[in-house]
Amino acid sequence: MKEQGKIWMNGKLVPFKDAKVHVLTHALHYSTAVFEGIRCYNTPKGSMIFRLQEHVDRLFKSAKMYSMKLPYSKNEISKAIIETVKASKLKECYIRPIAYYGYGVLGLTPTPNKIDLAIACWEWKLGESSAGKIRGARCKVSSWLRIDSRSQPMQAKAASNYANAALARVEALKDGYDEAIMLNYNGKVSEGSAENIFLVNNDKIFTPPPSAGILNGITRDSVIKIARADEISISETNIDREDLYVADEVFMTGTAAEVKSVTEIDNITIGDGKPGKITRKLQNTFLNVAMGKDKRFSKWLTPI
Repeated sequence: MKEQGKIWMNGKLVPFKDAKVHVLTHALHYSTAVFEGIRCYNTPKGSMIFRLQEHVDRLFKSAKMYSMKLPYSKNEISKAIIETVKASKLKECYIRPIAYYGYGVLGLTPTPNKIDLAIACWEWKLGESSAGKIRGARCKVSSWLRIDSRSQPMQAKAASNYANAALARVEALKDGYDEAIMLNYNGKVSEGSAENIFLVNNDKIFTPPPSAGILNGITRDSVIKIARADEISISETNIDREDLYVADEVFMTGTAAEVKSVTEIDNITIGDGKPGKITRKLQNTFLNVAMGKDKRFSKWLTPI
């Protein structure tokens, strides 16, 4: 990671290399942290943050589920995110706000500790990964099951959820794949390690519902709204593993991934083995939206 600009920590911008926490920080030991992943795009009208308000809203919802009372308002955090991006001098970047139980009392109960909040950003170029953009991604159905809301709140974007996801991602990479697909405890498709998943059949799109143990992704929501605006049929329904194998198209969405095609799952070719027409259409439309070229969704962009 290239250290550029500054990191916002508890109300102050500090040099990148000085943004440190104590080794006994509660979140380091017990994963008591919630966070967001946000993109800033270099558009023809300048740098724009994609769906800033929705990300900040979700950060607060995640915090509430973990009994964290954030010491800043939504407006203050939004301004701090903009301030951090400005300080980075990056035209395009990935932004990571994180709220966590800090250093103080080390034990399972987090609430005696102060809530710390940090915001960092780093360079992230458009279309950085070839898997799913230039070529279709190769995925495997993970041996690790996706945890669900009987264990912890899956609608929170919490650090603890990603230990489960990391196991699936590492397994997939070790086995020579680009990404994992996770099933829930009912054997239904949930999501990728860090992306929501969609399939296409007969020009209709299907995606697992929130009850399948997914994070209700903001890019997922964006693609659903874009598809409906373009009069493409899209519905939330439980999906079986076999449904993926026989789909015409499969694609994934996420802040980092944007819209990426999946052309192989468990060594089975999806469709004709190339990114499908609906996937390509959504990739192009999403890019136009993120770059401010589609006026229907201009309210999703916050200028720097």
